[in-house]
Formats: sequence, C-alpha cells, structure tokens
Amino acid sequence: MLPLIPPSGEPTTSTLFTGGAVVSMDPTIGDLPRGDVLVRGTEIVALGTDLRDAAQAQGAVIVDVTGCILSPGFVDTHRHAWETQFRRSIPDVTDLGAYVMSTLADLAPRYTPHDMYVGTRLAALSALDAGITTMLDFSHNSRSCAHSDAALDALVDTGIRGVHAAMGPHFGDWDRQWPADLVRLHDRAGGLVSVRLAALATDEIAGPALAYGPELAALARDLGVWTSIDAVFGTASSEAVLRWARQGILDPTLTLIHCTGLTGQAWAAMADAGVSVSLAPTSDAQIGLETAVPAIDEALAVGIRPGLSIDVEVALASDMFTQMRTLHAIQRMRAVNGAYGTDALPSRISTRDVLDLATVQGACANGLGHITGSLTPGRQADLIVVRAEDVNTMPLNDAVGTVVLGADARNIDAVLVAGRARKWNGALVDVDVDALRTEVTLSRDAILARG
Repeated sequence: MLPLIPPSGEPTTSTLFTGGAVVSMDPTIGDLPRGDVLVRGTEIVALGTDLRDAAQAQGAVIVDVTGCILSPGFVDTHRHAWETQFRRSIPDVTDLGAYVMSTLADLAPRYTPHDMYVGTRLAALSALDAGITTMLDFSHNSRSCAHSDAALDALVDTGIRGVHAAMGPHFGDWDRQWPADLVRLHDRAGGLVSVRLAALATDEIAGPALAYGPELAALARDLGVWTSIDAVFGTASSEAVLRWARQGILDPTLTLIHCTGLTGQAWAAMADAGVSVSLAPTSDAQIGLETAVPAIDEALAVGIRPGLSIDVEVALASDMFTQMRTLHAIQRMRAVNGAYGTDALPSRISTRDVLDLATVQGACANGLGHITGSLTPGRQADLIVVRAEDVNTMPLNDAVGTVVLGADARNIDAVLVAGRARKWNGALVDVDVDALRTEVTLSRDAILARG
C-alpha cells in the first residue's frame, strides 16, 4: 500500500521513489536491482542506488516502493479512441473490409461531439489505468470543428500526454473543415496535448481527399507538425512510399502505420528517409492485414526500430502488455520457423527489445523522444510503479521479463504523467468509475438508436 498521493506536479515539490527495481530504458544508466528515482515538479531529477541522504532529495516526500518495479510509462503510437463505446463489438472480425463497413461506414456517421468526447475519454483513462502515459489518438471521425474539439478536450481532461492526430471521416456527411481546421487545432492545443496531421496511405478505402500527398505535406510543413499515415500495406502503399520519395515528401516527420506486405524497395526508401514506423501487432495478426505478420523483422532489417500501438478496440485488446507479448511471440516463432531444418541460428528479439519499442521507440515515433520514453534526468516524469510481489508476478527474478511477460494492468500501483499521479494504489485518481460507466453506456445506446 502506497502512502497518500504526494502533491506531485508542482514546481517546488519533490518525491523520492525508493527501494524498487529500476528499469530506466536509458542505455547510459541501465537497470538498478534496487534503486531510487527522484522527481521534482514535472521532471525526473536523479536516479541512484540510494538517494535518501542526497542534498537534492532533502525535503522530498518519500514513497517506499520496495517489492515494485519502476519503469517508464508505455507509449501508444496509434489508437482510434473515439470508437471505445463499441469495444469488442466485433471480436471475430473477418477482415479489414468488415471493420470498415461496420464501424466507419455504419457507426461513425452517427457520432455527436459528445460521443467523441465520451469515447476518447474512456480510451485515455483505460490507457492510464494500464500504464500508458502517452497516447496518439488517430481521430479519423473529425466531422466538424466541434467533433475535433471534443476529442482534444477529452485528452486534456484525463491528464494523459496526448497527441491528437486529426483526419476527416471515411464516409457520411461532414463539414469538410479538415484539413484546414488543423491550423485552429494546432493553436488550440497546448500543455500535455499536441496536434499532428493524420492521413491514409492511398485512396483505395476512402478516396483521394484523405490520402497523403504534396498538399497535405505542405500543410504539415507550414504548421511544423508531424504526420501519421494509416493503412500502409501492400503493393499500392509500396508504390505510394516510392512516389513520396520522388516528390520529396518522405521524411523524418512521418510515422507510417502497419507496414505489412511492403516491398523491399519501399522499406529501403523508408530507412533512407528516416521515417518512423508504428506496428499494431494484434491488429495485423487478428484482423489479417495483408500478410497478417507484424513487420518487425522487415523494420529491424533496415535499421528502423518501430513503436507499438493498440489500433481498434472494437476488435482488439486495449493494453500494451498484450501488444508486447504478441509481438515477442510472433517474431520468435517466425525466427525459429525460418531456421528450422537448417544450420542457421534464429535471430530472436528479447523482452528488452519489445519494452524498448513500447517506451523509447514509441516516444520517438510520436515526436516526443526528447521528452518522454525513458527514466532519464531532465525528461518528464512519466513513469509507472508495477507491483512485483503479487500472485502473478512473485518472486521478482528479472524486472524486464516481469513487466513484459508477467504483469498486467492489475499490477500497476501508480502512474505518473509529468510528475502528477493519475493512478495511485491501483485506482485512477479523481475518476468516478460508476459515473463513467453510466455515461459510456448512455452514449453507446444513443448511437445505436440513431440507426
């Protein structure tokens, strides 16, 4: 049991987390089997084996986390948060087309701004509850300025470090305010929430207006924002990537999502341009996107270390633990299978690799690598406290292995974003879960009634 929530996040307030196993994910610091993390205001100030008597820790609130693991918060690089009222409504979806028609063509046009707020808030709170401190919301139901404002406000109100990636809807009537409205949204955002452009790779699904090209690239460049590009898979997307390279709009400000079934030429162009990649391990495998194999080997082969994402909760799990384990298992299965019957040694990723993808690389893919992703002095205090003495995590033998393969949301005792507690003693802070349940259910039922 942790003590009372410290008055965190204030500039003059210090909190010393002491006695836990520290997984910094900073290669210059490494891991501490038993160590301390000092937080002042919004930042991490110091890490060490014993900081209780250090001058900089004088006056700090002491939080004893013996028996726990301190880790960077997870970073989600792509989630369609507005859909959350319909979690697991199509758990056995057969393919991308079935998802598109059921969710984007049928449900999306029925959403009001209030529904956008409710769905996005639920997704962000669920992310925090499961140790995700940063979430990119690929908000592709921006039917009006009010719809976008509601989604952005939901991120702000939860206290998550959020990235609102705005895109017009695939189907139905809308105000056609996007992409011009991105200028207003960019000016409106601030604090922990930033804005970026969202687009599709090709015009196959929703037509040319939503497909990335020179006009959208120019808008993003003029605003100084990054762009997330969804549905990057197959031959058409491979051709699009090479076209963007020729046009000079394939650059480090792009995050390409999925990337299954791409050609070797496309991967080479992506590596040369320095783009980021967001993998959605359960989405690729369960929905069956192109090859249905998360493109981890293809990315690593050209020197790209991707971030991880949740994608669509209408059909998939909501947490980063599932993404890490799925990717870990699929890649290692693929590696061993490829070497079976030969003298070759399989090239397998490790639990540290997938934790790196879920933290450091995710932050880089979200354009926030200088701010979050590791427990590094000077970075923002986005961290989680994971209980390692629960029935499913005891005894603690390997901290990284425990986080990746043993723990889940129930073991997360505390979540801090910019030094402020958003989950404490296993419960979300200042969240009335009963009221949330009522609001979510009413919103879902109202959306269905509009059909």
